[in-house]
Amino acid sequence: MDKKRVLVAMSGGVDSSAAVRLLQSQGYECAGATMRLYSNEDISISKSKTCCSLDDTTDAKLAALKLGVEHYVFNFSEEFSQKVIDHFVSSYLCGKTPNPCIECNKHLKFGSFLARARLLGFEYIATGHYAVRELDEKSGRWLLKRSPDINKDQSYVLYNMTQDELAHTLFPCGGLEKERIREIALENGLVNANKPDSQDICFIPDGDHAGFIEQRVGVQPSGDILLTDGSRLGTHRGLIRYTVGQRRGVGVSYSEPLFVVSKDVEKNTLILGTKDKLYSNSLTAKDCNFILFDKLDAPYRCKAQTRYHQTPADCTVSPLPDGRVLCEFDEPHRAVSRGQAVVFYDGDYVVGGGEIE
Repeated sequence: MDKKRVLVAMSGGVDSSAAVRLLQSQGYECAGATMRLYSNEDISISKSKTCCSLDDTTDAKLAALKLGVEHYVFNFSEEFSQKVIDHFVSSYLCGKTPNPCIECNKHLKFGSFLARARLLGFEYIATGHYAVRELDEKSGRWLLKRSPDINKDQSYVLYNMTQDELAHTLFPCGGLEKERIREIALENGLVNANKPDSQDICFIPDGDHAGFIEQRVGVQPSGDILLTDGSRLGTHRGLIRYTVGQRRGVGVSYSEPLFVVSKDVEKNTLILGTKDKLYSNSLTAKDCNFILFDKLDAPYRCKAQTRYHQTPADCTVSPLPDGRVLCEFDEPHRAVSRGQAVVFYDGDYVVGGGEIE
């Protein structure tokens, strides 16, 4: 019987490199491929230490050589610029707080990469994500679960995956702890065994997202900082520099701590309030995708997570017109931000998610 062929998305990091070895030990025939998403010049730096940079492509090639697998490089820079970077910039200009990893997963890793793998004759793709896929024999649906390594769990950024994508994607690292993944890399002599995890947005390695945006679209205008009661407190330095829930770096003094509550893009005003003003009883979300079932037809009890690493909150999610949903929290929920993802969980299983309106 022929071995099943897998194309592993090799970012140059330890997880995706160890994924190749794990798949080899399970009898799969592997090859690796690195997505070229940008050049260092594209993001105005001389050298990058983030995923998908030139350095990481070299690390991926060395790992592939050590593991004895063929290695490809796919140039997806134009699509990445349009689908991820442009979306990131326009979202911030609209007062949102986007998550570029979610857009990259949706359009590049499980869109273009899977399509290219199929053209090359691969049955599966694989990534180094910490998540678990599982087939429900009763319904025939592929399900997505949290990783047992809860500190590394990445199911939150995978909620957009379709049944077809889940059926043809493997997560070899998903059921293991990070420490074990590094051990596997060391045991196999991989040069990136001790490589640190990427912490920043890949195309903004210095973490200055406002500077990146202004470099592309120009300096953003200053405006009024208002208290929730309408009284003026000061002047902001451009709305893109602030995030809902932010306390430090706002630049105003008051008798008690103040937080960014909202941003009014039309009036170019930053709204601050006391801690109690940060809490919401509900949210609406658009562009929703469901994994546990095809469509949300009735109110569903579950838990909601509105940021990457956050304790999920008990809620009821109900269908609205046009594929939108209403999420009502049992207890007021802190710092809900437009543009972020809300992901719903039933135990460890991803129910689905959408973009917070």
